[in-house]
Parts: sequence; C-alpha cells; structure tokens
Amino acid sequence: MSEERFGEFVLVRRHGHVAELALDRPKAMNAVSTEMARSLGAACTALGGDKDARVVVLTSTHERAFCVGADLKERNSFTDADLVRQRPVARGAYTGVLELPVPTIAAVHGFALGGGFELALSCDVIVADATAVVGLPEVSVGVIPGGGGTQLLPRRVGAARAAELVFTARRVEAGEARELGLVDVLVEEGRDREEALALGARMAANSPVGLRAAKKALRLGHGLDLRAGLEVEDAAWRSVAFSGDRAEGVRAFNEKRAPEWPGE
Repeated sequence: MSEERFGEFVLVRRHGHVAELALDRPKAMNAVSTEMARSLGAACTALGGDKDARVVVLTSTHERAFCVGADLKERNSFTDADLVRQRPVARGAYTGVLELPVPTIAAVHGFALGGGFELALSCDVIVADATAVVGLPEVSVGVIPGGGGTQLLPRRVGAARAAELVFTARRVEAGEARELGLVDVLVEEGRDREEALALGARMAANSPVGLRAAKKALRLGHGLDLRAGLEVEDAAWRSVAFSGDRAEGVRAFNEKRAPEWPGE
C-alpha cells in the first residue's frame, strides 16, 4: 500500500484501484481550515486525472470524528476580506469531492457536522458506523450550509425533510440517519472504513470506462425530465460502446473469465 501526502492534513493511500482519501487533522477533529481545504482540492484534482484510481473512499484518521466542519477557531480571527478570500478555496474542497469523475464512498464514524457532513454528501454512497452523528448546524452560528448542503440534502431526502433538518440545526444519530436516508449503509461500530473499502473494491473490479460513464450519466441526468435524462444516458452509452473495455468485457464474458480492463 503506497501513501502520498497533500499538505499536512490530507493523505492518499492506494489499495489497488481504490484510492483512500484520508482527512488527517486529528488534533482539530478534521476541522476544515484554509490549508486543509486547499490540500483537499489539490488531492481531488490529482485523483480526478489518475486513470489508475477507479474508486475513491473518503475516510478519517480521527477515532471519534469524520469531520466537524469548518474551522471556526480560524474563522473567528478573520476579517470580512479574509472570509471573501477564503471562499473559493473552501468551495474548491467541496466541489473537488463532488466532481470526482469516479464513484466515491464516504466512511463516517463519530461526528460529521456542517462541512464535514457536506463532504460526505458530496460522495455517491455514505457508509456509517453506529457511532455516527450527522447534521447541518450552520444556522445556529449565523450562516447557512455553504459546501453544497442546501442542494445535496434535498436531493437525498426531499425538500421538506431537508428544510426541517437545516432550520432546526439538529444532530441526527446513526439509526435515525439511516431511516431518513441521510446515510446509506449502517455498519457495526468501528467497521465503517473496512466496509467502505470493501464496497469500493467491489466497484473497482468493474470497467473503469463504464464506471466513469455511469457516474456522469447519473449526475448529469439527475433532476432532468425523463426524455432529457434518457438523452444524457444515450450520450454516455455512446461514449463507452466502442471502447476497449466494452470489447474486453464481452470477450471475457463469452470466454468465462475475469476481464482484464484496458481502461480505455
């Protein structure tokens, strides 16, 4: 297993074709500072262009938290001008995760609050263990969810449920979070990372060309009317129909063997 560090607080570990993107600022429970946001954006840019990474799993090195959101201690020292300058850096971290072209899985334990939960929401699938506590408490400190939360949460759970959660700023524990659809897979305490990596490995066994095209179709088609969505799907199909992966997949099926994906 190889490792690569992006700045002080972000670590990328390789597990075959699964890239583990680890939040590694344990002294601050992974609070997202300007430096950490910049590093996270850089790591996502690198992974997005890496053809060897078929799946990304977002994890935390902290035992009791996934991520507690924005670094409010840093924010407390900001002038208005500082906050304006930081905004594109912060957005770069969240959109970096959101726009990764491969399937993404968040492995959540402990607190995933505010920007921390928004990082998880930016992933395609959220695996959480029994200790998980999630929520978007931003209105309780005078702001709003600004890392995609007001847009991603209603797409998961509907407008009314998202409104209730955002307006109350309440924290939701693991069991209720699973019932409401705030997380997708609930596992035993301490098994979120292991289960997320295993799920990632199952995904990564499939065609890298197919995975990227399927994610693009899913993301671009969401929210469109059916006719427009089917056009998005058709364009994605055409992008893979004549690929080396498609030829190898059909050949391997007929030869009753595991495919060896050329990835193109």
